[in-house]
Amino acid sequence: MRIGELAERAGMSRDAIRFYEKVGLVTGRRLPNGYRDFPPETVDWLLQVRTARRLGFTLAEIAQHGEGVRGAADAAEALDALLRERIRLIDERMAELAALRADLDARVGVPCPVLTAPSG
Repeated sequence: MRIGELAERAGMSRDAIRFYEKVGLVTGRRLPNGYRDFPPETVDWLLQVRTARRLGFTLAEIAQHGEGVRGAADAAEALDALLRERIRLIDERMAELAALRADLDARVGVPCPVLTAPSG
């Protein structure tokens, strides 16, 4: 399918698809007239990419893990492992942010909050 139809079906711009092609997330073949032609399964892949982005995965992570998940013997299990790892990273980051918040909170009202370490 041509890029315009793909963009419409995937709900994204042609420029986004061109960018994804440039970074290697999608592959289309060039027709003799120079138009891009994409296989129909590209629509599903782009919808998966959009969902992965919404879940906090970077394009680099999607590119790195996408083929592995799609090519895994048990794709659902491979995807579950990635999601569990993402949850672990979020939990770790939340703990770091909670510690930072506590440190900031302890410094409120201190004469020189930047130079004075909080007691506790």
